[in-house]
Amino acid sequence: MSLTVITGGGRGIGAATAMRLASDGHDLVLCYAHDAQAAETTADRVRDRGVGCRVVRADVRDPDQVDALFDATALDGQVTGLVNNAGTTLHLGDLADTPVDVIRRVVEVNLTGAILVARRAVRDMVGGAIVNVSSAAATLGSPHDYVHYAAAKAGVDALTLGLAQEVGPRGIRVNGVAPGIVRTDIHAAAGDADRLRRLGPQVPLGRVGEPEEIAEAIAWLLGPACPYATGATLRVAGGR
Repeated sequence: MSLTVITGGGRGIGAATAMRLASDGHDLVLCYAHDAQAAETTADRVRDRGVGCRVVRADVRDPDQVDALFDATALDGQVTGLVNNAGTTLHLGDLADTPVDVIRRVVEVNLTGAILVARRAVRDMVGGAIVNVSSAAATLGSPHDYVHYAAAKAGVDALTLGLAQEVGPRGIRVNGVAPGIVRTDIHAAAGDADRLRRLGPQVPLGRVGEPEEIAEAIAWLLGPACPYATGATLRVAGGR
């Protein structure tokens, strides 16, 4: 049995990944921070596909809540997979104009949270796979948008590479996916509801990505199709 934890599992890329993994027969634990209704709606859709799904509220910045997430997961069996997906941008603009509290929260959610979740996951896992959700911003730098977010995601790429080498001998694979601009509500939440329409034509493929397209990459890296891949970050960004 595959039992996979998805952080940020209620909406966007996390929700699309939940549906994709449910199709592969994964039982799931969906972690969410704020939107209980979205998480429960996703869980109901997952259960309709014939797999188990537990919903757990946890702030990935808090190690005690991360422990509670994995303690709840253990009630359903041995965790075999993690999609380390929780993330936020919160603000768009030059770094000089970004409030310090926003910078701290973005780094804590996107990097510290990812590290804490991965740390606990590898304590519990016996074999299996982790996929860290990074961003194309990690190598683009994202000037005038969110340099602080790009820096945090660059840290996620380093986490992927270093942790893969640590836990490879235990049969745990660690890879990453780096999406480009994707059709989720993260843009409106940061204050720019028109961002997708404006930036889509600038992507070499001429459009923004869909959450389901990122979910396919995550499912591939998490599953048995690429057993020799570890320490890699797969860019899924339309050519950017």
